[in-house]
Amino acid sequence: MIFLSGQTINLADLQPLFDGPTKLKVSREVKASIVNSRKVLEKRLSSGETIYGVNTGFGALSQHKIDNNDLERLQLNLVRSHSAGVGPKFDEGITRSILFLKILNFSLGYSGVRWEVPSLIRECLNHDILPVIPSQGSVGASGDLAPLSHLAHSLIGEGRVTFRGRECGASKAMKTCGLQPLKLKAKEGLSLLNGTQVSTALAAEGLLRMENLLKSADLISAISVEATLSSRNVFKPAVHRLKRHRGQIDCATNIWNCLKGSQIVKSHEGCYSVQDPYSFRCIPQVHGACRETWESARRIAENEINSVSDNPLVISDSIGILNSGHFHAEAVGQSSDSLAVAASELGGISERRIYRMMKGKDVSASPFLAGKPGLESGYMMAQITAASLVSENKSLSFPASVDSITTENGQEDFVSMAPIAGRKLLRIIGNLEKVLAIELIVATHLLDLRRPLQPAPITKLLRERIRRSIPFKENDRILTPEINLAVELIRDRLLVSSVNSKIRLR
Repeated sequence: MIFLSGQTINLADLQPLFDGPTKLKVSREVKASIVNSRKVLEKRLSSGETIYGVNTGFGALSQHKIDNNDLERLQLNLVRSHSAGVGPKFDEGITRSILFLKILNFSLGYSGVRWEVPSLIRECLNHDILPVIPSQGSVGASGDLAPLSHLAHSLIGEGRVTFRGRECGASKAMKTCGLQPLKLKAKEGLSLLNGTQVSTALAAEGLLRMENLLKSADLISAISVEATLSSRNVFKPAVHRLKRHRGQIDCATNIWNCLKGSQIVKSHEGCYSVQDPYSFRCIPQVHGACRETWESARRIAENEINSVSDNPLVISDSIGILNSGHFHAEAVGQSSDSLAVAASELGGISERRIYRMMKGKDVSASPFLAGKPGLESGYMMAQITAASLVSENKSLSFPASVDSITTENGQEDFVSMAPIAGRKLLRIIGNLEKVLAIELIVATHLLDLRRPLQPAPITKLLRERIRRSIPFKENDRILTPEINLAVELIRDRLLVSSVNSKIRLR
């Protein structure tokens, strides 16, 4: 249950929406702010004031005045004409997040919609009636128009929804739950379409998944450090406090703590190896930079979550109704692009660690960790798969937000492309999960080869958790099922949760 009472919403508050069906309650104070905003709009409209999108056309057609008798028809036409999205539909978690963020935007009291609008969205969320929203078609300025139009199209009973595991007509699902489709009044179609809710929902999912992956990457790399007989000393927190990067310090502390008490580490304290490759020695510097980028993107996303992104803005009776460009998602687009670069880098350094473990003699093991080299190939193809995913991520990391294509006859002459940045981000993160899964499998296998020496208590705990799902196998086999199982362990936060019960991960 989420209770909306005018409080600041944090990124973590959205996690239940991605996890499954979620109930929402709205306070009386929030309802009152929405009702008061509508009163201001109706008063201005009755005075004969010209208000963009209320009694005028939209975008490049804003110079066309609309007769009072056609105001409701104007809103209906807007929703129908702008429902031009294409591509696969958004998944249920993103769709729930979009619905919630739209209610949150209305709750701030600057949109001028009737209470009936957010109330119906809330009921759809509470009954898990989820609009079918195509994922492509928004340029992230003037709002996420096409996808939000499909949301509105469902609210008026004409669109399609996912309900109880099946797709059906919106009016049918609403009737089953005793709900009535919305009859749009002045400005309501425009307010439903304007906003950055789609771009922000995509960024939010990316941030939540990356938060888990940043910690998971520290844990997995700790296994790799131990298994490859690399130095623990380079992770001493005192060394990293000389660099004033919080993310670097936190990563180094995590790995240092994970390797405490390791017989494997102790076994090579007097070795002649001077320095390890950067992919091991510089883990805190790289992982830490990714953490800093995540923190910056989180701050921007939370600011957007709690911001007004409608237009025009119903400020107050004394100030009136003003136009701006708060629907422009440039901040979200740039932050999603930055996070995509961080995710790509996190996968890149992971693949380099996998590559080193393939070299055999460099890590005191057989080439490709094969049981019978030559007759067997070991993890040769797993590393190639990781390389393929990393290369794909590099291609996807070109920032969407540096592009702009003029639309609406020049009215929208500079757009953000934020939803494209968000969708690319999620693709990159999906690839990153697979790369880390491959490193986890390979590093754990090499760790097992160090027996009878015992790993650190924390890495031993991780190994035991992994081996419950993926038993140790020495000979060649199909690796895809194991990779998929490892992805699930990472994605479901099982690695992080198992360690958090023993030490506090930063």
